[in-house]
Amino acid sequence: MTEPATHVPQDQLPTEADGMIVCDQLVRIYSGEGIEVQALQGLDLLIAEGELTAMIGAAGSGKSTLMNILAGLDAPTAGKVWVAGHNLGAMSARERLAYRRSVTGFIWQQTSRNLLPYMTARQNVLLPMRLSSPGRRKRLRRARLLLDTLGIAHCADRTPDRMSGGEQQRAAIATALANQPKVLLADEPTGELDSATARDVFSALQTANTELGVTVLVVTHDPVVSSQVRRTIAIRDGKTSSETIRHAATDERGETTLHAREYATLDRARRVQLPREMTRRLGMRKRVELQEEPDHIGVWPDQADDREP
Repeated sequence: MTEPATHVPQDQLPTEADGMIVCDQLVRIYSGEGIEVQALQGLDLLIAEGELTAMIGAAGSGKSTLMNILAGLDAPTAGKVWVAGHNLGAMSARERLAYRRSVTGFIWQQTSRNLLPYMTARQNVLLPMRLSSPGRRKRLRRARLLLDTLGIAHCADRTPDRMSGGEQQRAAIATALANQPKVLLADEPTGELDSATARDVFSALQTANTELGVTVLVVTHDPVVSSQVRRTIAIRDGKTSSETIRHAATDERGETTLHAREYATLDRARRVQLPREMTRRLGMRKRVELQEEPDHIGVWPDQADDREP
């Protein structure tokens, strides 16, 4: 029997000091009309300060629920979650509002949800700063910096209807960064865009990460986006199931190639989800055979007679 997570020594439990985003056994249950849906089922997650991380998963896997909790738009049912040292599960309504204004920036997939249609790009970027009350000159300087850094200075005086989809999303990124948040959350920001435009938007997210020092977590179904980050996290059935880590290697001829390696993730109870694509190809169903080696654990399809007695 698997050892319950509550038996893990206290000094092994993750805390807010472990990363910019820390989720510990996060649970979210929605109830209505006598039906309960468990969107998150004990999810664990650690994202370090300064990371640019992609998150993937099938519809209904819990990605958007997690993003809404991290953004302060929803609250967990159980478990713990910290973002930039803020305990989201213990916040009052007023603290949650202040958190949304200053700690995180959020970008929706639908371009129409990110910008006020009757304001120009510059005015959209300036609006959040009015709530944080920096001086007018500082607000204008910050807006100019963001629009220029993200390559849309030419859109400063344009309303969204006079911008392309990619320009709108880059303006949305600038608006989300107006109050210098520590974390930028993007929920399918390239979902409505063609491939070329999606690359421009992802480049803007990379710029926010590298030049402005923001920790970025982006949910995406776009393989072009997920393949360009160092770390991609997969969510399945309300839990993190696997991670892909990429690194660049240079050969003796000076040519650089990107190598990717997939890892299954262990939760605090040392449970692991094997990637569904791999188990399907190998015919792994009810159980797998394990063999301990000096430096690894071997996993094979079950060879025993699987017939019912």
